Amino acid sequence: MTLENLVAEIMKRAADRPRFIVAIAGPPGAGKSTVSEALRSALLAKGQSAEILPMDGFHLDNGLLEARGLLQRKGAPETFDVRGFLDIVTAVRKADQEVLVPVFDRSREIAIASARAVAAGTRFILVEGNYLLLNEEPWSRLDGCFDYTVFIGPEADVLRDRLTQRWSEIGMDADGIAHKLYGNDLPNGERVITNSRPADLRVEAFEL
Repeated sequence: MTLENLVAEIMKRAADRPRFIVAIAGPPGAGKSTVSEALRSALLAKGQSAEILPMDGFHLDNGLLEARGLLQRKGAPETFDVRGFLDIVTAVRKADQEVLVPVFDRSREIAIASARAVAAGTRFILVEGNYLLLNEEPWSRLDGCFDYTVFIGPEADVLRDRLTQRWSEIGMDADGIAHKLYGNDLPNGERVITNSRPADLRVEAFEL
């Protein structure tokens, strides 16, 4: 599957609709952010307006996670503000006003409030995140919120290599990386692959 194919399919499905919301889901390390950025650039190059709404901006704060005994599980489905995320997606669907959305700063492991603006006139909204199609409460309440859904699911060894590189790049040692991989990221990924609703398009990777 090429990016060009994806753009063509989205444009066809959007027809003349003034707002079209695309969900890009998949396990940690699948390349969702990379694909979202490339897709946004491709849509802009075609004269379309597009913005990204990242699910990661809705991580619960570390202090709250620590108080709940969930800090070591940060990134698991239960460590997000799902209600807040659903509220934002619902507001974005209305397309009647600017919506400010948070963005996650991975280098500091914190969410930055109101760090990205979705203008009322933006046509394509690219929502990206692990749990957009998760068939578990409360994430299942997102069912019906998206106009087109994409699931990216690479092979397990590809995910492991990408995640190892991700944590290495921020200076994590081997023990820390192993804990992240086998104590959190890979189990979360398996949960996503096993318990996600079917997507309109499912691929292992995109040719960018």
